[in-house]
Amino acid sequence: MGPSSCHLLILMPLLQLIIPGSTQCSLDSVMDKKIKDVLNRLEYSPSPVSKKLSCTSVKSQGRLASCPAGMTVTGCACGYGCGSWDVQGGTTCHCQCSVMDWTTARCCYLA
Repeated sequence: MGPSSCHLLILMPLLQLIIPGSTQCSLDSVMDKKIKDVLNRLEYSPSPVSKKLSCTSVKSQGRLASCPAGMTVTGCACGYGCGSWDVQGGTTCHCQCSVMDWTTARCCYLA
C-alpha cells in the first residue's frame, strides 16, 4: 500500500465528520421549530368572567328537603344513619328509608 492509499484511508473518517448529518435530523429540527412557532402564535385568553360556586344546606323534617329556586342539589344526608337517597327533579333530596326524622340537601349555584 502506497502513501497515497494511506492518506486516503485517514481522510475518509475526517470527511465523514465534515459532511452534515442525515437529512432526517435536520428535517426533525425544522419541524420542531415550525411547531414551536405555531404554538407561540396561539393565544390563550381565559374568560374575563370568573364564576364562583355558592352553596348552602337546607334541612327539613321528614323524608324530603328542597333547594331554593335557581339552586341544584349536589348531595343529600338523611337522619337515623340512612344512606339511601335520591334526587328528584334536580332540586329535591328524597331519603328512601321507611322512618326518617330529617333530611338535608346541599344546594349550589354558579354566581
